[in-house]
Amino acid sequence: MPDVTKAQTTDSAAVDAVAPPAVDVPAKESGKKSDKPRSLWGDAWYDLRHRPMFWISSVLLLLLLVIAAFPGWFTSVDPRDGDLVHHYLGKPELGHFFQPDWFGYDQQGRSIYARVIHGTRASILVGVGVTAAVTFLGGLLGMLAGYFGGWIDSVISRIVDIFFGLPFLLGTMVVLNAFTERKVYVVILALASLGWTSIARVTRSSVITAKQADYVTAARALGAGTPRILFRHVMPNAIAPTIVVATIALGGYISAEATLSFLGLGLSDPTISWGIDISEGSKVIRDNPHTLLFPAGMLSLTVFAFIMLGDAVRDALDPKLR
Repeated sequence: MPDVTKAQTTDSAAVDAVAPPAVDVPAKESGKKSDKPRSLWGDAWYDLRHRPMFWISSVLLLLLLVIAAFPGWFTSVDPRDGDLVHHYLGKPELGHFFQPDWFGYDQQGRSIYARVIHGTRASILVGVGVTAAVTFLGGLLGMLAGYFGGWIDSVISRIVDIFFGLPFLLGTMVVLNAFTERKVYVVILALASLGWTSIARVTRSSVITAKQADYVTAARALGAGTPRILFRHVMPNAIAPTIVVATIALGGYISAEATLSFLGLGLSDPTISWGIDISEGSKVIRDNPHTLLFPAGMLSLTVFAFIMLGDAVRDALDPKLR
């Protein structure tokens, strides 16, 4: 009989000669942490932290949110208190920082600086309110259309096409023209009633892609119900494009509110709005340009900050752009 033990010993020696011996390195001596796979959101946050554009826009938006929430910290002057003695007086002076006459006075003798500070709240509320409303409505309808398909998708898609065919600003003007007193919530509802279509289309496309993944098939095979699959598996993996579109659109909604107020169909007195001040300043721009430049500059800075944040979030959440 052949010597089996000797043959096994020979084969083992040959393997050891080919393969180098393994060296056990303690975790502390290696100096490296175990590489754990990051999720999409972990990768996005890691990418955002290394983008200067994200930090610049975040600081600007944080400052704007503080101004909107606590305008009394930046000025103690009533923005509605006018004195005709100051009629277009007090041209901008750089040495009077955070003073009522820093930006000068308007036609009614009101402090432009105080009105710019207090006008931040209305613009931020409209932008955030409209974005939240269109994200909820458009995201919900897009998710239902993309997941269920069939006649539900057909009905929702045709409704989206109808609303998408309506001019955004013109349709909003028609809606707002029906109200005599246009407060913040009225403008939010008017803009949201026509602005949810883009979110719905983006969400529908993302859900159609996500529902075909293997983890959704596995969850369905294990007996998971439709609500659990939608909110625990599909939505977290399909919401990234929706967040990107909503973040970029937020600045556009603020600009749309200012445009409507400029045309006299947006916010109305006694609400303080940058659009109203821009409309009044445009009438005297040749003789008193400061009445227009400061509220317009604040509006441009706000929209620019939101667009910068949206671009940073888009680049972080889209793997193709890395």
